[in-house]
Amino acid sequence: MASPRTVTIVALSMALGLFFVFMGTIKLTPRLSKDAYSEMKRAYKSYVKALPALKKLGITSVFLRKTIGSLELACGIVLTLVPGKPRDVANFILLILVLIVLFFHQLVGDPLKRYAHALVFGILLTCRLLVSRQPEEEPYEKKVIRGGIGANSREPNKMKVS
Repeated sequence: MASPRTVTIVALSMALGLFFVFMGTIKLTPRLSKDAYSEMKRAYKSYVKALPALKKLGITSVFLRKTIGSLELACGIVLTLVPGKPRDVANFILLILVLIVLFFHQLVGDPLKRYAHALVFGILLTCRLLVSRQPEEEPYEKKVIRGGIGANSREPNKMKVS
């Protein structure tokens, strides 16, 4: 049977991966939702206007939207389908993207309801990354067999007096 840690990682990976595949696709094409696509176009225009340094670097709103959308789509696919370390890399990239998007929302002065989903998914990405980086705990039966529980163990707050 799979450990609770494994179940948690797989469930978070699938849910987060599918969400970012969906959001990346909305940023790239109007096929899923024309209204959401139009809203994304408008939002990214305001982000570029609010940060003149992007224009100086030659970064347009279309380039920014398509780059972030493509990264979300690619990392979402990796998070959903690819096992192992690539999932953690995709998780980290998505976490950086969420922080960038939160910065843009703050920069243009959006109300909380416009970026609350980014906060929630940023927290979920952080939780998934923390759980995946924890070492696997040894099953209770193996600890008992090796004498790790009860046998010759001292309580940490008690001193041995001779």
